[in-house]
Amino acid sequence: MKLNQITFTRFIAAISIVIFHYGKDVFPFNFSSLLSFFKQADIGVSYFFLLSGFIMIIAYSKEKEINVLHYYQKRLARIYPIYFLAIIATFVYFVFIDKYINWPSLFISLLLLQAWLPGHATELNAAAWTLVIELFFYSIFPLLYNKIYQKVNYKKLILPIIALWLVSQIFLNWFLYSKFYTGFPSNSHEFIFYFPLLHLNEFLLGNLAGLWFVKKLINKQKNYDFYILILTILLYLAILYPFNLNYHNGLLAIIFVPLILLISLTTGLIKKIFNHKSLIFLGDISYGVYILQIPIFLFTRKIMSHFAINNNTLNFYIPLFVLLILSGLSYHYLETPLRKYISNLKLKRTRNNSNLEVL
Repeated sequence: MKLNQITFTRFIAAISIVIFHYGKDVFPFNFSSLLSFFKQADIGVSYFFLLSGFIMIIAYSKEKEINVLHYYQKRLARIYPIYFLAIIATFVYFVFIDKYINWPSLFISLLLLQAWLPGHATELNAAAWTLVIELFFYSIFPLLYNKIYQKVNYKKLILPIIALWLVSQIFLNWFLYSKFYTGFPSNSHEFIFYFPLLHLNEFLLGNLAGLWFVKKLINKQKNYDFYILILTILLYLAILYPFNLNYHNGLLAIIFVPLILLISLTTGLIKKIFNHKSLIFLGDISYGVYILQIPIFLFTRKIMSHFAINNNTLNFYIPLFVLLILSGLSYHYLETPLRKYISNLKLKRTRNNSNLEVL
């Protein structure tokens, strides 16, 4: 089962987060209507978590049981090599450029523990907290799949998963207006936004959407482009007018999940465009774009400052260009070879019928 049209959406989410971090003040993102959107573009991580849950089900839907050790081996092969590179590169920058050494943060980050420890979640490579959450999802997925998804009718999972999602959203929005939240930056902020358990609802909703897709929707492909367009407009309006709601921990699943399903099912122009080789490639390198953004922007801007290049627009677009180039090179010459090598190390193989990759 191949859903190449969904691959490019990962790049859209990743590049939106890069703009959120570095490009909100430059053309064209500094236009008022776009600026309001990209000020909240960090909700792209919520899309990642939902899509991760969805793709996991699609990727293993033909397996009667997941080989746990081989699964962990493949997941670590997918995320850790480039993650390690990004952490080390950021640490080197701080040591040699900022003259700041934080060995505990390096140790915690290399073990992928930072999001579990409020106060450490965004140290070194601030974008890396999401990988801690992905690793948490990966650690529990074989148990969920083997013991629950393969044995319980997905319809019986609808109520408890949606209930968990609803409780998570109520808790987030209550906490933000309670005396326990002390603003950004603080341990309370890192707890409510980065703690892995508070994102579990997104992964489980993605799983539920995947189960629904493979059980009921897979043979219902047709042109859903109009509905995708309507949902995209609704997403834009929801971000533009949040009505004091916070979307960070999955509230926009009410739009993201239908989008994922409809993009996966559509046979219209959107599928033809998103299946173009160049867009699929951008989707493939989206993990590198996301996890390498901070060290590449740090180093590139430092080099630019050495040559007295201080223009805001150039300070965004030149590092962005470098990021895209290095992410592509990393995908071809580092991520893919290492993933294949690590995945084929002496563990008993089980057949996997999907070519999908997961961020």
